[in-house]
Amino acid sequence: MDREEALDSVQANVENENLIKHMLATEALMRALARRLDEDEEVWGLTGLLHDIDVELTEGDMGTHSKLGADLVREMGASEEMAHAILCHNEAHGVPLETTLDKALFCVDPLTGLITAAALILPDKKLAGLKVKSVSKRFKEKSFAAGANREQIATCSTLGIELDELIELGVQAMQEIAPSLGL
Repeated sequence: MDREEALDSVQANVENENLIKHMLATEALMRALARRLDEDEEVWGLTGLLHDIDVELTEGDMGTHSKLGADLVREMGASEEMAHAILCHNEAHGVPLETTLDKALFCVDPLTGLITAAALILPDKKLAGLKVKSVSKRFKEKSFAAGANREQIATCSTLGIELDELIELGVQAMQEIAPSLGL
């Protein structure tokens, strides 16, 4: 499977533009984290890109979300490692995080929402002017971007990555693809 095939599948299965942007942001952050950890950037990026491919198909039902996604990516030719990371990023299934890829997707997924929300409160609503320090400050405000699970993001420590470093990687990765995110 290559990125073009993966992106075509995302566009065929996901109508919500904001969800697609979230998936693109997750891909960018996963690629940055793979480079930082000396992992396979292509595998990690594709896992990030495809991780929510089934959200609309499951109508947001957390009991089935990511189970269908894991099956879909297997059918597309993804590795079992990628399918497992997609399956266990949804805590509702109780599937333990085993691999570095599992742990990375789990902590990165909610971070993209926090970074997006932090950019949207800037006067120009652009990622270009977003500072890591600002996102770190917002991280501590539980009511800000309340859907971004802070405990989940903080599991980056299981990868040997400090929270501020993960936030910095995330901001930089998302800034690099800002036009695709509309930010």
